[in-house]
Amino acid sequence: MKKDRKKRLRRIEERRAERRERHRNTGELRTGTLKMTQSGFGFVTLDPDPENAPAPTDDVFIPAKFVGSALDGDRVRVELLPPRPPKYGEPERGPAGKIVEVIERKRNAIVGELLAGSRVRPLNSRLPEEIFVRGARRGATRGDWVKLRLDGEHDGEWYGAITGVIGRSGVIAADLDAVLAEYDLKGPYTEAEDAEALAVEPREITRSRRTDLFVITIDPFDAKDFDDALSLRRGPVAGTVELGVHISDVAAYIPPKSKFDQAAASRGMSCYLPGRTLPMLPKSLTAKISLQQGELSRAHSVFLTVDKKSGRVLNSRREHTLIKVNHRLNYDEVQDFVDGVKTPEEWDDKLKRTLKSLVDLTRRMRACRAETEQFIELPLPEIRVLCDEQTNQIQGINGRISREAENLVEECMLAANSAVGAELVERGIAGIYRVHPEPDPEKSAEFNDYISESFGLNPGDITNRAACNKFIKSLPDDPRRSVILSALLRSLPRASYSDAPEIHFALGKFKYCHFTSPIRRYPDLTVHQQLWSFDSGKRTRTRTTMEHVAQLCSELEESIDAASFAANDRLKLRYLEERLESGAENLYEGVIARVLTAGLQVEIGELGLYGFVPRENLFGEFSRRGSSMRQSRGSRGYKPGDYIYLQLARIDFSRGSAIFVPAGR
Repeated sequence: MKKDRKKRLRRIEERRAERRERHRNTGELRTGTLKMTQSGFGFVTLDPDPENAPAPTDDVFIPAKFVGSALDGDRVRVELLPPRPPKYGEPERGPAGKIVEVIERKRNAIVGELLAGSRVRPLNSRLPEEIFVRGARRGATRGDWVKLRLDGEHDGEWYGAITGVIGRSGVIAADLDAVLAEYDLKGPYTEAEDAEALAVEPREITRSRRTDLFVITIDPFDAKDFDDALSLRRGPVAGTVELGVHISDVAAYIPPKSKFDQAAASRGMSCYLPGRTLPMLPKSLTAKISLQQGELSRAHSVFLTVDKKSGRVLNSRREHTLIKVNHRLNYDEVQDFVDGVKTPEEWDDKLKRTLKSLVDLTRRMRACRAETEQFIELPLPEIRVLCDEQTNQIQGINGRISREAENLVEECMLAANSAVGAELVERGIAGIYRVHPEPDPEKSAEFNDYISESFGLNPGDITNRAACNKFIKSLPDDPRRSVILSALLRSLPRASYSDAPEIHFALGKFKYCHFTSPIRRYPDLTVHQQLWSFDSGKRTRTRTTMEHVAQLCSELEESIDAASFAANDRLKLRYLEERLESGAENLYEGVIARVLTAGLQVEIGELGLYGFVPRENLFGEFSRRGSSMRQSRGSRGYKPGDYIYLQLARIDFSRGSAIFVPAGR
């Protein structure tokens, strides 16, 4: 562990030295891919240079004024700008640049809402705010979702032509269709494909019969697939236990290059939109290969020997197994058990003893991991819209934060993923790894500036995991906490997939893969297929192939995440509008996140969205003063972190925002 730390610190210092050297070469032209933000600025991930030197590990920051006519995802040529000196006590800022040429457009079509004046507002907030329509409307009327071909940009204005009409904005089915079209997501499998998948027979491989194990599954109460299960028994030596993590052996049914392997690869992973589920595999096959209670199931199992006292994983082994699930549990009833609430009558003593042992063990494993890997934990709730898939009726909004029941399962899955990742490296099997880069210095500096200016706090060097955890633990338990944690999350880079075992910053791991969800994630299925080939003495796929799969899955995951955010945000606004029209209680508690010249950006925690209070909706005359807003005549003021009680005034669907006024206005 000390060697890993020294190696990591040496690599960080080498990165900083390379960055300082590269900054001397101002005016250098490089190529790369642009990623835009909703705020109008972007980052360019650079290609390797013409002399075959590796690409810089830092993305190039592109200020909004230097984006030019480039769009999100375009391949561009960027000119590096002179370096900016770092501020005292903050990480060095990364390179900045100016886009001088668009080499290749990622897209030539978009989805948007037709507005008055022959204008289209794109659904994707990373695209230009408005596009002017040229030519015929093809039957589209104001308020319709349309497909638009981009024709180009002139003097800062974009133009395009309508190529089709999707449906009426505001109709939930049409809203979801628009999201699927914008992010190019695959639709559900057909009935014919589902029937074909049901007929798929498994391949055979040498298996260990482990029906003597006491096996349980723990999933959400409404889960439709069951690809992981757990068992626990005495370890091989005193003071140890053997934790079994059993994963559905999906590779038995989906060999590489088969029809449904190619279909799964084109989807990347299952997509769960509110009111629209798009599974990676046909539902009939998913049901067939799930680990069902009371049935003999094919599994790919990882057995971990764990020290009972310290929670440290001592060693591991894999087996293709036959298991039988004894009990199917859900997170709610497991959490009740943890909290000491009365358990279901059908739970026998063996189940209760096993659960208690699992709870005790995973607590120790988590504590051990916190000490040795210093993982970053951001306790933020996941807020999702509940929408009936049959009727497309919004049923409400649900906020969920990980409890000990979820943490129990997560700890077991993390251990299995780590064990498999390490084995791939040790055996030289080409694999796919889950990686998470260290925070970008530019984004970290922006986060520090925002927190310092708005809240008067000094986060320190959040590119250092220990310092980041120290900052999180120091946050006061008051309204500022959730706003600051949300901002911190947005400042961190995305996790992605790679053919090389690189750092996972948030987890503090270096040889980490995804293995435990092969029914719903293609990278997991690919790892299963590679191990199946290795175990059966067949040729595994090359690292070049893994590189292609990793890149494709990363891109698909980003599109699916963006689609999920867009669908949830859209339906949250629809939910608010329905409440306003029905005369339901119209009072919301918010926390001021930012004070802008135009008004207040407010986080509405119970809804998981940001609302806006225009300055003209405030009581009296106000002017912005630094990070706060003060009444011109009077003592009233607003600053980040303040509670504010609001009433919904209206929904601006064209801009995708909820407009509020202070309660009582």
